Amino acid sequence: MPRPDPTQPQPLPRPARLAAAALGRRWKLPAPLAPVQVMRGVDIPMRDGTTLRADVYLPTSTGPHPTVLLRSPYGRGAGFAVSMAVPYAERGYAVVLQSVRGTFGSGGEFTPVVNEEHDGRDTVAWLRDQPWFDGRLGTLGPSYLAYTQWALALDPPPELKAMVLHIGPHDLAQAGLIDGAFQLTNLAIWTDLVAHQEQVGFLRGLVRLSRAERRLSPFLGELPLQGLAERFGGTPAPWFDEWLDHPDLEDPYWDRYRATPAVHSSTVPTMLIGGWQDWFLEQTLYQYGVLRQRGVDVAMTVGPWAHLGIDPAVTTPESLAWLNTHLPVAGAPSAPERPDRVRVHVTGARTWRTMPDWPPVPAERTFYLADARLDDDVPTAATATTFTYDPLAPTPSVGGRVLANSAGQRDNRELEARDDVRTFTTGVLRKPVEIQGGVRVRLVVESDNPYADLFVRICDVQPNGKSINVTDRLVRLDPAPGEEPALGQRTVETTLPDTAHRFRAGHRIRLQVSGGAHPRYARNLGTGEPLGQATHGVPVTHRICSGGATPSSITLPTV
Repeated sequence: MPRPDPTQPQPLPRPARLAAAALGRRWKLPAPLAPVQVMRGVDIPMRDGTTLRADVYLPTSTGPHPTVLLRSPYGRGAGFAVSMAVPYAERGYAVVLQSVRGTFGSGGEFTPVVNEEHDGRDTVAWLRDQPWFDGRLGTLGPSYLAYTQWALALDPPPELKAMVLHIGPHDLAQAGLIDGAFQLTNLAIWTDLVAHQEQVGFLRGLVRLSRAERRLSPFLGELPLQGLAERFGGTPAPWFDEWLDHPDLEDPYWDRYRATPAVHSSTVPTMLIGGWQDWFLEQTLYQYGVLRQRGVDVAMTVGPWAHLGIDPAVTTPESLAWLNTHLPVAGAPSAPERPDRVRVHVTGARTWRTMPDWPPVPAERTFYLADARLDDDVPTAATATTFTYDPLAPTPSVGGRVLANSAGQRDNRELEARDDVRTFTTGVLRKPVEIQGGVRVRLVVESDNPYADLFVRICDVQPNGKSINVTDRLVRLDPAPGEEPALGQRTVETTLPDTAHRFRAGHRIRLQVSGGAHPRYARNLGTGEPLGQATHGVPVTHRICSGGATPSSITLPTV
């Protein structure tokens, strides 16, 4: 079948029109302004001679039009286009959906994020010559598509008037190695997705992604980790082993995976959408904090979602409103004023709250560890709780910020019944306790192996005994490079990722402590060997000390 002439717009197919209309009603979008036509397989030249391919969705109304750019490694299939391109084109925007280098017909070789700065700028240079482009540009998209926006903002073109970033990072190194621990589940699932996506198609790819955690589980338990991506099959993914070989975030190797300077220099009005259980939550909050401090026009919405569960019924109207404010379309109704800069979903209360800023200025409430309890008062007697972590029979991960259908808030009772997990729990709450911000955890710990991790988690224990995770963090205790391994008592202090959650009256607050969460994090094998090459493990016994002069505690940011 001959390829359609990319210079000639074609009517949007009827199934796509019907699907877009149904989504518009479901998401309560403003009425469409015009039908949409599409130019498929448009070639866009890059400075090095490579050609990238895009589909361009144009409203049939008289142009030129403000334009929205989405740069994606995940293809330009109907499912993606109908949800991410057509709703905006129907409401007056030209939408360019481009496949990044080395994916879905675009030339060159795909290497995660390293080419996005130059390729984004070259795409804007091409846009300037298009008769349907009115000189005003917005960018849009989730996850990797959000990183491409930060890459463009490293040297933003004058046409860039607004950015809308959903659940996206600006620093791939930090995202993959949070707290110095390799994000094994997330990076393995994403690598497997990219390695196979062009072989299976969009719908089969979604099914494959939904089953990825179970399908890859046997591989994630194998040692050594080097070569893991090759065992998945598919197209080569050399970056996976490279990342294993560079566990130090200060390594210059990671510079090409960062667009952090854009967060500190951009003045482009920016809409951020995150999720309390999203892989990139901390980067979304960092982006907001830096832009807000610098006086940039920025807004943020954080929902209860994990990475794969973002709700377009919330995010699409807000994204469209932000674009309408900063890239108004002739003839379109004015976007309503955003009532407050920040909008967050309070889990537990199951409600949304608006507020002028984040984080709010909280009160604080501290609980102290005492045996298996959390008490308001410091225990008078010094006690200790002991558990052993065996890396060859690792403590499993449950829920949390993973790229899988099992992500998010889950029942932790089975996990907490294990011998290698310890819990500390308040009495039944007589009044609700709502927290907004980061929970601080302070643990006085003695470990018999200097190479070890601590996984700490706050849970909401319901009257029926269900223990639902709220926020968590893994802390790596290994000595720093060049530092001599040392044993003895140490104080571990960490702040867990921000959250907004209400513990209802009749519930209890719980601190959960273990030595790992595998395969969400690559296990610490306790030997100090290079992460990708280690093949055996040494257990560690932790002793958590309570009471005394320096008690272990948690401090909640209450409102």
